[in-house]
Amino acid sequence: MDVLIAIVSGMVLLIGAAFVLIGGIGLLRMPDFFTRLHAAGVTDTMGAGFILVGLALYSGVNLVTVKLLLILLFLLFTSPVSSHALARAALIGGRQPLTFDHEEGEAP
Repeated sequence: MDVLIAIVSGMVLLIGAAFVLIGGIGLLRMPDFFTRLHAAGVTDTMGAGFILVGLALYSGVNLVTVKLLLILLFLLFTSPVSSHALARAALIGGRQPLTFDHEEGEAP
């Protein structure tokens, strides 16, 4: 049973690492603030969420697991709120999202 839990937690950790890697690439490759903010939000929520769940599975049932799950709960509440607040502040500050012309497929 311990081997199965170790394998499952390792797979969940790899999924979390993949989300973090893809989000990091997205931060480098995306063209404007709002799409980069989306990449950072996905990385923060999904990547860190999977990593914390993998660590909680690996540690077993103890106080460390409770702390990891509390951190996960905190992240699930604060990450979307902070992303929304940043996007709203950018819009109020005058920053406009990059829009594409659907006929030509490129930015104006």
